[in-house]
Amino acid sequence: MKPKALFFAAVLAAAPTFATPDQVEWPECFCTDKSGSRVELGELRCMLVDGRNFTARCEMSLNNPMWREIDEGCLSSQNDGTTEINSTS
Repeated sequence: MKPKALFFAAVLAAAPTFATPDQVEWPECFCTDKSGSRVELGELRCMLVDGRNFTARCEMSLNNPMWREIDEGCLSSQNDGTTEINSTS
């Protein structure tokens, strides 16, 4: 038998053993924060890196979880003292 014929015979014989996507056990992918806690894909975190604050989202890149910068600065509900809050009561 020719080498090509042997190759195709082997492929055809193995074809029924290939797994379908729903049969594959996919690895759990997640990011970690600075304390080592698990952060799910798509979650946002405020990060301080080299004295710079920014908002980052946990995403996948080339099959690796990574933090992608989304926006400069971070949202906060804390009053920094420069904004006057008026009470209507």
